[in-house]
Amino acid sequence: MRSPFPGFSIVSRVLHECGDMERLLLGILLPGLPVLCSQNDREVQGAASPGGFQVVHWEWHMVQTPYLVAVWILVASLAKIVFHLSRKVTTVVPESCLLIILGLGLGGIVLAIAQRAEFQLEPSMFFLFLLPPIVLDSGYFMPSRLFFDNIGAILMYAVVGTVWNSFATGIALWGVKLLGLMDPHVEAGLMDFLLFGSLISAVDPVAVLAVFEEVHVNETLFIIVFGESLLNDAVTVVLYKVFNSFVEMGPQNVQAADYMKGVGSFFVVSLGGTAVGLVFAFLLALITRFTKRVRIIEPLFIFLIVYLAHLTAEMVSLSSILAVTFCGLCCKKYVEANISNKSRTTVKYTMKTLAGSSETIIFIFLGISAVDTSKWTWDTALVLSTLIFIFVFRAIGFDHQTSCQVAKSEEARPPQANLK
Repeated sequence: MRSPFPGFSIVSRVLHECGDMERLLLGILLPGLPVLCSQNDREVQGAASPGGFQVVHWEWHMVQTPYLVAVWILVASLAKIVFHLSRKVTTVVPESCLLIILGLGLGGIVLAIAQRAEFQLEPSMFFLFLLPPIVLDSGYFMPSRLFFDNIGAILMYAVVGTVWNSFATGIALWGVKLLGLMDPHVEAGLMDFLLFGSLISAVDPVAVLAVFEEVHVNETLFIIVFGESLLNDAVTVVLYKVFNSFVEMGPQNVQAADYMKGVGSFFVVSLGGTAVGLVFAFLLALITRFTKRVRIIEPLFIFLIVYLAHLTAEMVSLSSILAVTFCGLCCKKYVEANISNKSRTTVKYTMKTLAGSSETIIFIFLGISAVDTSKWTWDTALVLSTLIFIFVFRAIGFDHQTSCQVAKSEEARPPQANLK
C-alpha cells in the first residue's frame, strides 16, 4: 500500500543508508519521524496480515538504536556507581581505565554472541558530538585570571612539549623500524610514524589532577597542568591533520613548499580557532545582556552559541578545540553577570552531566573497539618501543622546559635589598 505521507519513500531510503548513530540523531531532530515510520509499518502489516486488529506490535526495529544507546549509558553509569563504592579501587586505578576494561568485557560479550564487532565509535560522532561538551566543561570552569597569568608556561608545555614528544617519538620509532626490530608486516615510513607520534604525544592527567585536588596542591601548579592538558589536545589535533595530509599526498610527492605550508597552517589553524572562539564569546556576552525577560532560554543560548563556535571552526578547518576553549574561557565572567542564579545552576549541572556522559561513552567505546581485531595487529617491538620512548622523551622534555622556566623566574625576580 502506498504511504499517504508525501516524500516518505525518500525518508525511508535515507534511513536505510544512514548508520546507527545517524538514525539516532535523525530521530532526535525529527520527532515526527517515528510516527511516520510506525504509520507506514502498520499499513504494511495490515496489508500483509489481514487477521484483524492487533493489540500490541513488536517495534524493536524502530527503537533499536536509541534503546541500545540508552542501555550503554545506563550500564556505564551503574558501573561508575559500583567503582566509587570502593575508594581503594578508584585510588589505585583511574576511572577511565576501569571504563575501558568494562568496554573490553562488553565488547567481548557482543563479539562472542554476534561473531563480529557490532559497535564502533565513528570519528564524526566523536568530533561533532562527544568532544565539544568535554572541552566546554574544561574551558568554562577554568580560572581565567590564573590561566592568563601563567599563559607563557602553559603554552611552553603545551606547544613546545607536544611538538617535541611527537617528533622525537616518531623519529625514534622510525629508527627502530630501520634497524629491522619490528615485524616486516608493519609497513610504515617516517611520515606514518610521525602521524602515530602525534596521536600519542598528548598527556591526559586526569588522575594527576584528581590527586592535586585531594592534597590541595599549589594553585599555580594546578592551573599549569590543567591548562597544558587542555591546549595540548588542540596542538595534537593540528599536528595530526598536517601529518595526515602529508601521508595522503604520499611522502614522495611532498615538496619543500608543502613543509612550509604545514608549519604555516599550524599557526593559522591555532590562532584562527582562537579568534573564532573570541568572536562567539563576545556574541554570547552581548546576547545575554538582553535575556532578562526570557530567563528560561538563557542556558539554551550558552550551549547553542558555543556549539556554533565549534561547528564554525570545523567548517573552515580551524581548531575547534581552541574555539570552544577560548569561547567558554572568555565569556564566563560576562555571561554569569548577565544570567540569573537559576540559569547558572542549570548551566553548571547540565555541562557537567554532558561532559561526564561523553567521557564515559568514549572510554567504553575505546574498550569495545579494541576487541575488533580486524582493525589492528599486535607487534611487541612497536608496543614496547613506544612505551619506552614516551617515558624517556617526556621526561627529557619536561626536565628541560622546567629548567628554562626556573631560570626565567630567577631572572624576573627583583634583587633583594641588602639587609643591615
